[in-house]
Amino acid sequence: MRPKLIPVVLLLLGSFVILYRDVILKLGYDWSTDDNYSHGFLIVPLAVYLAWERRDRLKDLPVRPSNIWGSLFVAGSLLVLIAGLLGAELFLTRIAMIGTLIGGILFVLGWQHLKVLAFPVAVLLLMIPIPAIIFNQIVFPLQLLASRVGETSLAAVGIPVLREGNIIILANTTLEVAEACSGIRSLVSLLTLAIVYGYFTDNRAWIRILVALSAIPVAIVANGFRVAGTGIAAHYYGSAAAEGFFHTFSGWLVFVVAFMMLFAVIRMLRWVAPGAPLAPSQSVSVA
Repeated sequence: MRPKLIPVVLLLLGSFVILYRDVILKLGYDWSTDDNYSHGFLIVPLAVYLAWERRDRLKDLPVRPSNIWGSLFVAGSLLVLIAGLLGAELFLTRIAMIGTLIGGILFVLGWQHLKVLAFPVAVLLLMIPIPAIIFNQIVFPLQLLASRVGETSLAAVGIPVLREGNIIILANTTLEVAEACSGIRSLVSLLTLAIVYGYFTDNRAWIRILVALSAIPVAIVANGFRVAGTGIAAHYYGSAAAEGFFHTFSGWLVFVVAFMMLFAVIRMLRWVAPGAPLAPSQSVSVA
């Protein structure tokens, strides 16, 4: 970074932290208390690393501040922040942080720098929890889908089963596929992992997009098998087998299996469409 820009950047960062202090603290609290978004602690260091990875490209770019657009982005973000605070909508206040960051980059450095930093900035969106109204619309269909996959899998291995909505009825017990078992947690985490994994394993945009999209069916199938495994354990060993250690362990095991499926997807894509190996220095030149 050019020495004359350091005081300006530090001033803007200080103003940013002061302005969004409460928003940042509440976001950190949500990461620490909501298992669906515990990966949020890793996103900021990851974005910083991705920005640092582009340091050579940024150093060679001319500084051409776009004061008008930068001011517009910051002003618009502040309006969104105010709307979020007045309406007690956390999602808006958090999105306003990203908008303010974009505005600051434009105001100090310009469009060319923003283009290079577009991916690190976009990665920051992964740390923001989905709005509750959207989250609730996603969770229940996932519960039904996991229940359906579990029912089909149990029937396939010869276990008598009846499903009513998200309730799986076995001969000796009844299982409820609750919100925590819907797979939303593994879906959010696996989607984040897929985006990062795709970025570091292939430099073709379409491969990265397919890897990210594949996280959705992979998470759904893996969670359906978890429900089926819980049903099998409950059928042979009683309802106690579906609780406690087994339930927790199966969650971790399913995530490992899902990651292996994700690994298989990218291996298959690279086999179908071979590309040049991604060298360590190569990732620096990817926008």
